[in-house]
Amino acid sequence: MKQIFALIPLALLAACGGAAADDEAGAKKEDPTAAVRTAVAGMGAIGAQTPIYGTVEPGPGGEFSLVTPAEAVVEHILAPNGTQVAAGQAIVVLKPSRASAGDLAKASSDAAASGAAYQRAQRLRAQGLVSDADVETARAAAQAAQAALARFGMGTGGLTLRAPHAGVVQKLTARAGDQLAAGALLASVATGHDLQARFGVDPALARQIHPGQTLSLANPRAGLTVSGVDSQPDPATHQISLYARVPAGLALVSGQTITAALGLGHAEQGVSIPYAALLDDGGKSYVFVVRGGQAHRQDVLPGNSSGETIQIIKGLAPGDRLVIEGASGLDDGMKVREQ
Repeated sequence: MKQIFALIPLALLAACGGAAADDEAGAKKEDPTAAVRTAVAGMGAIGAQTPIYGTVEPGPGGEFSLVTPAEAVVEHILAPNGTQVAAGQAIVVLKPSRASAGDLAKASSDAAASGAAYQRAQRLRAQGLVSDADVETARAAAQAAQAALARFGMGTGGLTLRAPHAGVVQKLTARAGDQLAAGALLASVATGHDLQARFGVDPALARQIHPGQTLSLANPRAGLTVSGVDSQPDPATHQISLYARVPAGLALVSGQTITAALGLGHAEQGVSIPYAALLDDGGKSYVFVVRGGQAHRQDVLPGNSSGETIQIIKGLAPGDRLVIEGASGLDDGMKVREQ
């Protein structure tokens, strides 16, 4: 009897252990469920598009140039590139170069001498000692000497170039001590009120572009209208410059790099889906379609794209529900829970 009672606990333990093992096996057999976000395939017209890259720059009326009136040396730079300046604010201080200083001294001397000669001719005419013609000759000489002096655009003490309008200083590449030729561009002031976008495009592509065409700006999202296309390529980049006016109030600044989409050809109706739904497996495009609570892999043939939307030529129908978030961990036939 003692042996029988001793075996009963062991049998109970074995039964409990078997039940636990069965429960664990049952838990392992449950299919995993993935949490995903979905979207529905729809119909839409998307034309062929190509990305183009450019920069924002001042428009024809939004930039004012500062040039050296005569050969000069940069003495001080008071407002370097990127400085926000008010109208009349000093930007650069120039002084005459050695050659300009000599020419300026001679021009000043000639102007002073001719002015004195004119005044003397006027006094002598009042005394009846010279004719009206003599006075007129002296006056013309004095005016010519003053004009020659004014062409220097600076005095012997130098010149301070100031901002003609409020804006941002740009294109200032000179440094203190640099000597600049007469008429050289020293800097510009961009007002920011009149901006344009300039894109570089392939000459073959440029033949398909015309003023009035719309570009889709990527960031910020906005439409730009083509205002002009250069007829000759840039000698450095070999690309054609394409210009578009920037609407007032758009969050763009001069010098900013931008990307836009250029539409080409006729847009055709077709199935369109969010770009986030499209996946790639070794160059083969596919999506996960949710049916009956399961995600099924579906190979597709993509077409034109526009922003966050892409057209599907083959493989989907309008109304198909697609996984747009959480697809990276999915397998074909896996259960999903839509968030």
